[in-house]
Amino acid sequence: MSTPLIILLALLAAALVALSVWAWLQRRRRLAAGRVIVKTLAPGHQRVAMVINPVKVQAPAARALLAEACEMAGWDPPLILETTRRSPGYEQARLAVEQGADVVLAGGGDGTVREVARALANTEAALGLLPLGTGNLLARNLGLPVADLPASIRTALHGDQRRIDMGTISFDNSVSGEHSSSAFLVMGGIGLDAEVIAATRDDLKKRVGWLAYSEAGVRLLPGRRTRMSISVDGEPPVFRKVRSVLFANLGRLPAGIDFIPEAKMDDGLLDVVVMSPRSLAGWLWVAGKVVTKNPRKIPVIDYRRARTVEIRVAQPTQTQLDGDLTGAATTVRVQVDPLALLVRAPSPDQQRPRPQFAHSSARSPGRASGRN
Repeated sequence: MSTPLIILLALLAAALVALSVWAWLQRRRRLAAGRVIVKTLAPGHQRVAMVINPVKVQAPAARALLAEACEMAGWDPPLILETTRRSPGYEQARLAVEQGADVVLAGGGDGTVREVARALANTEAALGLLPLGTGNLLARNLGLPVADLPASIRTALHGDQRRIDMGTISFDNSVSGEHSSSAFLVMGGIGLDAEVIAATRDDLKKRVGWLAYSEAGVRLLPGRRTRMSISVDGEPPVFRKVRSVLFANLGRLPAGIDFIPEAKMDDGLLDVVVMSPRSLAGWLWVAGKVVTKNPRKIPVIDYRRARTVEIRVAQPTQTQLDGDLTGAATTVRVQVDPLALLVRAPSPDQQRPRPQFAHSSARSPGRASGRN
């Protein structure tokens, strides 16, 4: 890659970061006004469980802080369930529900959150978030302070709650004969987005977090497009040469970037994004539209809203869910599960920092009933 091109991309990245910080500040102001809050919990005893990835650096601190918070609230000690490589969270969360947990905290990255959420879908148990990963996409979209573990625990135990949509998905690989299914909360995709995740260096991700993805993105941008068949809501398929197709329940990425500003977590719809740039100029066009939130349509990116979407490709192509690789597929079928998940979100007073758990003024939530 030529030096002028590298400089141009670096300048673009700097502009994206600066504008993202501005967007993040605007989001914080909106959250402080309480616009995303749906329901305040009623007083009462609460049964707490936590599904945690024990290899995360902050796992011991999360255990200790949660135990302290439950003790100070006068509740029973939390049920702690650890994930393993073979059992990444679904079975543990199901056990927590069976034992009567009112809230199940997911302590880990986006993969742990997704597995716990899949187990809690269409139940009355709420999902609490302890963001211990790199992306923490759902936590960012809900406005949680991802770098403040005590604040995340306060939100999980005492925050307001709302129901949000989930996406369900199945993958088929006609070459290998493999089939799998899963769920997602924020965003999935097939094509370049998954290829970038696959190419991201683990050592760099440990050092700089989500910024490591940009290094892989710069390397892979000058690639070829893939012919895909795309069908939404059962309509006849449209054949396109594209770099990536995304299907999103939420549209906020790290650094406050609103990739899909219109995406809503509780509208019963998925936002489908088809990106088809052929050159660096095309990608700059996409970046400019995303950063400036220009509503004007451009030919290299299309938006649709749908309840279902089916994507077919001739050769196995990489896929991802919430930033985690989900293998290569030739057919991807996605649909929305409206208001399937009860989640805890920050309440207005939790937008202001507190020095410690203030149990004397905190609300003690009980079991919620119905879809709030």
